[in-house]
Amino acid sequence: MNRLRVNTGGVLGVTVLWPATRALMLWLLAHDSAPLLGGGAVAREVSHLYQQWYGVLAHGTFPADDTLWQYPPGAGAVLLAPGLVPGLTYFQAFVALTLAGDALVTVALVRAGTRAGRSLRGAALWTGGLPLLLQLPLARYDVQVTALAVLSLLTLTRSPRAGGACAALGALVKGWPALALLGAPRGPAARGAWTWATATGAVALGLLTVVFRDPLSFLRQQGGRGVQIESLGGTALNLARHAGWPGRERYQYGSAELVGPNVDTVATVCLALTAVSFGLLVVWRVRARRWSEATPFDAALCAVLLFTVTSRVISPQYMIWLLGLSAVCLTSRHTSQRPVAVLVLAATALSTVVFPMTYGEVIDGTWTGCLLMLARNGILTAAAVLSFVRLWRAARPQVKSRQRTEPRAGSDRLPDQVVSIS
Repeated sequence: MNRLRVNTGGVLGVTVLWPATRALMLWLLAHDSAPLLGGGAVAREVSHLYQQWYGVLAHGTFPADDTLWQYPPGAGAVLLAPGLVPGLTYFQAFVALTLAGDALVTVALVRAGTRAGRSLRGAALWTGGLPLLLQLPLARYDVQVTALAVLSLLTLTRSPRAGGACAALGALVKGWPALALLGAPRGPAARGAWTWATATGAVALGLLTVVFRDPLSFLRQQGGRGVQIESLGGTALNLARHAGWPGRERYQYGSAELVGPNVDTVATVCLALTAVSFGLLVVWRVRARRWSEATPFDAALCAVLLFTVTSRVISPQYMIWLLGLSAVCLTSRHTSQRPVAVLVLAATALSTVVFPMTYGEVIDGTWTGCLLMLARNGILTAAAVLSFVRLWRAARPQVKSRQRTEPRAGSDRLPDQVVSIS
């Protein structure tokens, strides 16, 4: 009975909080031109760039010659979808579909949280955490991508096939959801998930190749990207400007990047750290001995955190991914990532202060901008390290020490020896 009251109260709280916060986000989006909200920079991504790509995609080709097109071919389907919504402009339809994806994530987290032994903390974190990014989530397609990753994780144990298919579709849209399968339980579940992911990805990519021209053109633009100013490497270079480094900021490949001496070296270091992170995750996977219902969730969050902090680019919308994965972790009472989720929330709030509120300070490399980026990226780095440490420890077998008991007087029973390895 108590459990029922807790679930009912939690569901009611999420049900009230979601429309209230989303109405606030819509209001902020309507006032996007305010200087404190970015002066129109947030909404411009949809109203100009996405809509321009829509015009190209509608003619059966990817924008191969556009250096801003850096996304896998599945992104084309997401950007074409608003054109199928009748009675709305492209911008209105895009926002409506983004809200629908947001609602889908919320419903999935609530359903997962109301099962026996689960928690509604995940639904609460997503519902209350996403508005920390103000209007930004409504003007990027990362909510839709996160929805596919969330569905993959929440269905993985009950239906590895569905989990693998969702992960593959997400990977075709933005790459990182493939990491959702990293922690799939060994045995038939993992084999089934990866088999269906491979098959789904191959079929979907084949269809996109038939329908569109130049489906892999994004690889050229990704390879040309440098060190974005908001990344960990960018923060180091921005600080170096105060020590006499002669580099400067330049807008290229769709973001503010730093150009100058030794930038290539910093980019190479970032790529090397990403490779090291991948190696650590492989070692964890090989050596892990304990699996719980939360292990796939925790592994996905850890992997995306590691790849985020070592990336040459850390855009503010990346926090949407981390919020979604943190929320999935918190649906389980067995998760090892609770303190990591708190750090993700803190980093999300700081990301909003950086962009759109004080982005000019970051671009100019002022001490205010540098310290804000140092704080945000420092928290993300701490979250990544803590996440991996806790994931590693949770995977180690728990060995109970031998317990000896003295036999009762008059008893010929030998002392009990208990060794339990789970």
